[in-house]
Amino acid sequence: MKNIFIVLIAILTFSQGNAQTSIYNDLLQKHVTKDGFVDYKSFKADEAKLDTYIDYLEKTSPADSWSKNKQKAFWINAYNAYTIKLILENYPLKSIMDIKKDGKTAWKIPFAKVGGKTYTLDHIEHEILRKNLFDPRIHVGVNCASISCPKLGNEAFTEENVHANLEELMKTFINDSSRNKISKDKVQISSIFDWFQEDFTKNGSVIDYLNKYSTTEINSDAKISYLKYDWSLNSK
Repeated sequence: MKNIFIVLIAILTFSQGNAQTSIYNDLLQKHVTKDGFVDYKSFKADEAKLDTYIDYLEKTSPADSWSKNKQKAFWINAYNAYTIKLILENYPLKSIMDIKKDGKTAWKIPFAKVGGKTYTLDHIEHEILRKNLFDPRIHVGVNCASISCPKLGNEAFTEENVHANLEELMKTFINDSSRNKISKDKVQISSIFDWFQEDFTKNGSVIDYLNKYSTTEINSDAKISYLKYDWSLNSK
């Protein structure tokens, strides 16, 4: 009897998680363009729906028994949902950099509640995703609500789609000439590849990593420079 009860609880939790992720997915589909621009004004009108998803995050603790893909999808969704919530709470604004609380930037404000604990965006990105669920593609998954960021995908991550979606986002990002300018002998690339160079060079050089996704084959001795980051809001 006890085992049946445990199984029923697991099924209910799974169903609730799927339902809540579906709500978040619908919001992204409605308010985020295929190019990753966000209609924050219309999103603001749907803030109550976002709050139902955030309420689910507040009550849900990812289990160690979850697959890495499931944990990755959950935490990336949490990071992005809380970033959107922070923007909406401060909207209208020109940049996420304008958000400050007690002298702390958006990434260092402890406000993101998951499973009864309160986190900063930095903690989710660096201590959970980068440290415990390492994957260089995390940098195209989490979104900093800015023009130079890799685009915000308009589909919620799930255990089933996280690998394919991160692959597609990385390919799109690297080949987006507004974010990376690539030629055979010279690359002007996003500062993300500078700030997090250690993540992209675990198995080779930055150019080796770029060549995994670039439609232009880059010479191994190509000149590398980094583009200035545009922190303007990624608004529609």
